[in-house]
Amino acid sequence: MNAKIFRGRQKSFHRAVITHRGFLRLTIYSLALIGFFVLTAQPQFNGNAFATAQATGNSSVDELQKLFQSPPDDARIMMRWWWFGPSITKARLEQEMRLMRAGGIGGFEVQPVYPLALDDDGRGIKTLPYLSDDFLDALQFTAVKARELGLRFDLTLGSGWPFGGSTVSVNDAAGRLRVERVKVNDQSRRVKIPDVGNGEKLIAAFFTANQSQTFTKDSFKELTELKDGAVWLPENFIGAGEIFFFISSRTGQQVKRPALGGEGFVLSHLDRAATENYLKTVGDRLFAKLESHRPYAIFCDSLEVYNSDWTPDLLEEFQKRRGYDLKPHLPALVVSTGEHTADIRRDWGRTLSELFNERFLIPLHDWAKRQQTRLRVQSYGVPAVRLSSNAHLDLSEGEGVQWRGLSTTRWASSASHIYDRKVTSSEIWTWLHSPSFRATPLDVKAEADRHFLQGINQLIGHGWPYTPEGIAYPGWRFYAAGVFNEKNPWWVVMPEVSSYLQRLSFLMRQGRPANDVAIYLPNDDAWSRFSNGKIHLVEVLREMLGQNLIPSVLGAGFNFDFFDDDSFKQIGRVENGSLVLGEQKYRAVILPNVENIPLDTLEKLQALARGGGVLIATRQMPVKAPGMHAAADKPKVTTLSQAIFSGASPIGHFVTDETEQLKNRLASLVKPDVQLSPQTSDIGFIHRQTESAEIYFLANTGNVSRNVKATFRVQGMNAEWWNPFDGTIAPAKIESQSAQGTTLTLELEPYGSRVLVFTKRALPVAQIKPSQNIPTAMDISNEWQVTFGENQSAVRFATLRSWTDDESTRYFSGLASYEKTINVPDSFLQSGLNVQLDFGEGMAIASQPARPQAGPGMQTYYDAPVREAAVIYLNNQKAGTLWCPPYKLDVTKFIRRGENQIKIVVANTAINHMAGRALPDYRLLNSRYGERFQPQDMDRVQPVPSGILQPIRLVPTAKL
Repeated sequence: MNAKIFRGRQKSFHRAVITHRGFLRLTIYSLALIGFFVLTAQPQFNGNAFATAQATGNSSVDELQKLFQSPPDDARIMMRWWWFGPSITKARLEQEMRLMRAGGIGGFEVQPVYPLALDDDGRGIKTLPYLSDDFLDALQFTAVKARELGLRFDLTLGSGWPFGGSTVSVNDAAGRLRVERVKVNDQSRRVKIPDVGNGEKLIAAFFTANQSQTFTKDSFKELTELKDGAVWLPENFIGAGEIFFFISSRTGQQVKRPALGGEGFVLSHLDRAATENYLKTVGDRLFAKLESHRPYAIFCDSLEVYNSDWTPDLLEEFQKRRGYDLKPHLPALVVSTGEHTADIRRDWGRTLSELFNERFLIPLHDWAKRQQTRLRVQSYGVPAVRLSSNAHLDLSEGEGVQWRGLSTTRWASSASHIYDRKVTSSEIWTWLHSPSFRATPLDVKAEADRHFLQGINQLIGHGWPYTPEGIAYPGWRFYAAGVFNEKNPWWVVMPEVSSYLQRLSFLMRQGRPANDVAIYLPNDDAWSRFSNGKIHLVEVLREMLGQNLIPSVLGAGFNFDFFDDDSFKQIGRVENGSLVLGEQKYRAVILPNVENIPLDTLEKLQALARGGGVLIATRQMPVKAPGMHAAADKPKVTTLSQAIFSGASPIGHFVTDETEQLKNRLASLVKPDVQLSPQTSDIGFIHRQTESAEIYFLANTGNVSRNVKATFRVQGMNAEWWNPFDGTIAPAKIESQSAQGTTLTLELEPYGSRVLVFTKRALPVAQIKPSQNIPTAMDISNEWQVTFGENQSAVRFATLRSWTDDESTRYFSGLASYEKTINVPDSFLQSGLNVQLDFGEGMAIASQPARPQAGPGMQTYYDAPVREAAVIYLNNQKAGTLWCPPYKLDVTKFIRRGENQIKIVVANTAINHMAGRALPDYRLLNSRYGERFQPQDMDRVQPVPSGILQPIRLVPTAKL
């Protein structure tokens, strides 16, 4: 048997998956699995007719409940679909789309990336160069088939990232300010100019005799005599010193992870002509064959145009926008040159942000509208892009699990909230439990819950690797990602995982977010901290906000959005003591460690405080107006700030401590939305309001159970538990109601989550006479017959153990069926009893800091009793699945008196199989195409415990 398990591993795995899929009942997706091909009911959206499903504003809670129980297709998760090479065939593309639909996935974003294999006629592998006729034909087929299958189709407007490639000339390539510093230690007047290559131009050269590295504006003298490839120093400059050469240059950055034919320079995002050339050569060609089957949205990935801080006409644009010549002040972008350094850098940073909006985002958005599609952008990163840049796109997207800090996830959801967009997407699971295939369904849930806590309601998984037929198990994989296709053994529970995520995505779109606090992003302060090569606005803002501000706001019982000056100017106003941004109203505004603030912004915030709104400044009070030309406003800001925060009758509040002082002050000024007792930083919440309901999603982000009293700022309403796993609704027991709100007990298992809905309706409470005699639980842990894969002989497990304990199954990845007969006594079937199949409690494990090479991802730190998922059958009926705590399943309606046949199909991950075999050798591939990627964490490919690891009991409990 043992040799058979490992020989022909790929075929046996696929047969096993198909076999066990055959037992799956029809789910809410109305899908039936027939081999790899699935026919589904017609969906609720089609191509560009896709619309955000939402209960009507004045709908009843009953209508909302029906939609929650059977959520619309548009709330399904999506996948980033990697086309490696691209080496694709139409037949396999259709297979994979049908598989996505079967797993509860609602669509995909096509992303052509690097090759993973050399062309091989024998295996049917042929690489179709990016933008070739064959590639475009396959893309057209995909678009047509996606619409036929009811799948949303998005398209990345490029190969790899950032935008760029073979069509981008050096003159359209991303620009940077290149600074060369040359020591002058002799008496020569002539100093050679550094090499200036193609696409570069010398802007200026400055001499300084200062050797202390402490400079003033007068420390630098511009050198204007240039000839014969050198600069010539005036007689009075001769001597020891240093020359700063400023060169309008190119970053030289190449597109990351490109497909064949997608190689080349990264596009300048600060040059409108470059953007328009790109849209003509890439965008128009991609759309030429899509015709009426155009994607729902085009996608622009994270802006990772490293060091892009210049464009050839920046000096001219700076003069027009800022009113003075930047050229004499260029040294201030490299070193401090005195009191005006911050103002100069601020003006430069703001100019960069304006150019990005006007020369990249706006033309891209206009092009998308002409193509009758939408623009989805991860609008953060480099070049310097601000939150208000989201005004120039249709769909905002974030990434990152840092729910207690300044994450780009919250950045994106804040933009959606203030610009009144119902849907915010996130790139999710990017580095989940590295290496590839190591992630579990629990990991998937835990990261998704953190995204929901940040206001996300459309998940775009990272991702789905296309794999040709005939590739050895477990198929192709991206170098830095989870894998969410049928190659993963726990795919058998993917419909249930998807269902959980779909229900929450739908519910988190309903009504409006109920965030009380608006946190001001001090862009001017951040720009003033820019320097040559350091122009990542989000990262600088993150440093400025620090580690205490956001945890204190959350700990005080509030949720929040970010805003900035430009969004305030675009759509903001002060009304009845609230800050109004679009349709959102905020009860409190926080100015975090702000030094520079425009006078008009501070005057509006003064009006907010005068009208009874809450205005808090932390660490320091604003003291200056930003920019070189704000001299007249600087003393006015100082005077006004002192009057607001420290005058004889201050109307604002100033706190120096952003921990307990801020938390307590905020909670004393605004009634908290949710108060926990005892307080814990593990539990987060997000709150949405409809006309008929107050909706709270709550999640335990930690690996131990939590039992707390939770007081919600809700009065005069009834409470209901809405189960996102199965859609059931049950009344919640209210413990008390007071002026502070409504208090309930909240019990959350490790990484557990709940939906609590307050409504005016009263649900009927079942009148059940509790059983007087609850029988003792039945231990069924011993004597199982276990079959690994398909067509194998059963193995006796006298006691439960990990598959890795046996040499024969140490490297087994797939499905194993545990079967036995149990005798259920009559006492278990009494009226008033429920019966649970209980797999026991898992165990928290100490979290280890992620190694630098492990990337920015996350994982759960919990040893589950079932590794990693199980499908339970009782008497040939599917009773349910288990893939996250609590590992208990109600089987009351499936058991019967006497003999019962029980089968538990357990799935692990593919990592064990990978650990038992040689890892892919990419030497020949790299020799042919160059090294376009490095597989992540291959030293961590080790077998992990698998199977049922703790005792199983059949447990009678009293019905509640």
